[in-house]
Amino acid sequence: MTSAETATTAAPDARVERRAKRIAKHLSSFAAQHGGHADGVVEYVGRTATRIVVVGADGAWGDQVAPTYAIGLRAAQIAGLTLHDDFEGELGLKVKTGPYEWKRMAGIQI
Repeated sequence: MTSAETATTAAPDARVERRAKRIAKHLSSFAAQHGGHADGVVEYVGRTATRIVVVGADGAWGDQVAPTYAIGLRAAQIAGLTLHDDFEGELGLKVKTGPYEWKRMAGIQI
């Protein structure tokens, strides 16, 4: 492999790593503010987006959007999230839903 081929191959990986590190900073900050550790699920939203749902140790939750699944997964790994395959069961039970979320889910029914 020539040096030009090596540089071309390495460039996308370096970009993925840089973008993942930026997203991981937000995920790590969230975890630190909500009990020091967080669980997460990385899920496809569409061809151009991946959603990282994060649940703090205190039950607070949030999300981040990454442009690709590879970047989202790498960001979650860098941030040290405990990853789950889905948002059901034990992870779903950890989430504390407040009045704001209930109002948004119910719309005008409340």
